[in-house]
Amino acid sequence: MRFAGAVVVLGALAVLDPALGAPPAPGTRAIAPPESVTLRSIGGWLKRNGADGYVGADVADTLGIPRGEGQDLLDAKQRGFRNGDVLRIAQISADARRDFMLFMVQQPDGQVFFYLATVGEGLKKAFVSIPSRELVLPLERAEAEQNFRREVLYWEDRIAAR
Repeated sequence: MRFAGAVVVLGALAVLDPALGAPPAPGTRAIAPPESVTLRSIGGWLKRNGADGYVGADVADTLGIPRGEGQDLLDAKQRGFRNGDVLRIAQISADARRDFMLFMVQQPDGQVFFYLATVGEGLKKAFVSIPSRELVLPLERAEAEQNFRREVLYWEDRIAAR
């Protein structure tokens, strides 16, 4: 899968932590997370300033993003920045029929962290790809939430600096 000149490889897939993507219990109402306002800002910025890109079928399937039969790429608007040896990419669906934001962080050791979110619900799923071991593993919920908030703050700061 290619993003802004970087190559991200996914190997064997693991089942994701269902707690990250679990819907609210019947009779309860989901409460938008505090970062939803920031996610809305990031999403709007990506739609206005993002370059054309895509999410590959392997990532879409792992995250549970619906795609049509034979559709290998999902259109997205994206931006990426490199800080030293760390590459960060944010994407939002370019197709109004799909509601997703995807944050990816590629570490110097090759590990790639993925955080799937929606503007209204915040973090939905998170996992790490370890290409050297051909593994994709779910992140523990507390770690996923902490890392996700860090990514949201990173992108909020990037937008403010522009």
